[in-house]
Amino acid sequence: MEDFLNDWGLSLAVFLPVVGAAIMALIPRAEEQLHKVVALITTLAVAGMGVALLANFDMGRSKDLQFVVDASWIDVINSRYIVGLDGISMPLMLLTMLIVPLCVIYSWNHFPEPHNPKAFLILILILETGMIGTFAAQDLILFFVFFEIVLVPMYFLIGVWGGEERQYAAIKFFLFTLFGSALMLVSFLALYFLADASGTAAGVANTFDMRALPEATAGIALSTQVIIFGGMFLGFGIKVPMFPFHTWLPDAHTQAPTVGSVILAAILLKLGTYGFIRIAIPILPEAAIEWAPIIGGLAVIGIIYGALCCLAQTDMKRLIAFSSVAHMGYTMLGISTLTDFGMNAAVFGMVAHGLITGTLFFIAGSMKERYHTLEIKRLGGLLVSAPKMGWVFGLATMASLGLPGLAGFWGEVPAILAAYSPAEGLSEPLFRAYMVIAAIGTVLAAGYLLWLYQRTAFGTPTEEFVDDPHITDISIPEWVAWVPMIVLILALGIYPNLLFNLTDPAVVAVGDLVAAAAGS
Repeated sequence: MEDFLNDWGLSLAVFLPVVGAAIMALIPRAEEQLHKVVALITTLAVAGMGVALLANFDMGRSKDLQFVVDASWIDVINSRYIVGLDGISMPLMLLTMLIVPLCVIYSWNHFPEPHNPKAFLILILILETGMIGTFAAQDLILFFVFFEIVLVPMYFLIGVWGGEERQYAAIKFFLFTLFGSALMLVSFLALYFLADASGTAAGVANTFDMRALPEATAGIALSTQVIIFGGMFLGFGIKVPMFPFHTWLPDAHTQAPTVGSVILAAILLKLGTYGFIRIAIPILPEAAIEWAPIIGGLAVIGIIYGALCCLAQTDMKRLIAFSSVAHMGYTMLGISTLTDFGMNAAVFGMVAHGLITGTLFFIAGSMKERYHTLEIKRLGGLLVSAPKMGWVFGLATMASLGLPGLAGFWGEVPAILAAYSPAEGLSEPLFRAYMVIAAIGTVLAAGYLLWLYQRTAFGTPTEEFVDDPHITDISIPEWVAWVPMIVLILALGIYPNLLFNLTDPAVVAVGDLVAAAAGS
């Protein structure tokens, strides 16, 4: 079994969703039940592969790549098919493998108009391949291909099944992220031509091998490194999205169908933050030190700006979308400290945000289906009309504002604390100022989240919904989709070492590269 997983396990996990999508393409559209079953079996099979990989993952060596496959791909440019997992990519891959089948289960009786389960589920499966492939890729071109694959299915999910302004939101999402990706690709090409990997494991002067590039970039002038890092900063920063590149996010979230919003919040945003920790910082640590104050500054602006925008929203889904801008600001603040502590908090924050905000978007979608509106002033009395949903919404709200004992706490508070003592080469007074500003953001977060919960869940139902028979409590598919996320929010909040034990050795390895660059 171990040999099979080492040779085929990770590649199967990456490409099984495409196989499932190909099978569904051969099934007539009218066979809706069969399409749902094939999609669910496919995503559960992928999740099963993830469990097998986790069971055989050596936790003691989580800083090293495991299940590595290194095969010939595009020989003319020395780009190879290299995939592998370490303590940074494993939790994000597992998060993807959890969220996607839950989205399929939730969609069972919740397919948006126009009603086409076949196309809808095929796009979700293609999305899954792109997301898992991005977390597994260890070659820059392979990473770029998977990174871009997710654009097309998400564009159609928003543009076909979204709200009234869906086409505008879909085009805006596509253009913003494509622009950032173009600059990111230019940076990758610059690394290829300027790095000298002849003395590394790659054995050739020019390579896209992410394992060899940290050593191969040592000879690049610092000014050039800073420019190359800037291209990656824009590519990854738009995907996060960081302030001021965030404007596509509220429109995309608000117009996307429910599972589109869940996948976008839970996983797609993490491709950007993951790119910083996996590629930009380890390969160009000296440039990262130069860029860190800018990244940290934009992160805390995003925290305050996102929170203030939340306070101004009248639509529940748009409020949750702006909260992502604020929450991802904490993740980027942790990354900008360039410390083991801060980057550990960032990885934890990615997973916690995926679970918590994914749950919030699930609840928002279910409320939209029942109330046919998410206008906050028209809602109210959820704890009376659908008490179980009201309590689940309350738990997710408390987790989102960072209440101790729930997962959100371990993503935000350590990121704030990490700013007190940033990496060598960074200004302590500046980052301590960032820490204070970020701490103020937690107060604002409590304000807008408690305001949202009070307006929608407390009191009595508004007059138009008092006796509405459509406002029912949580259905069985909704319970099945939400319970695993709720359990993990509680488990990670109570025992965060479930995740920290996995991520810490890998993050320390990245921190060592930064420390070596600062001392050189």
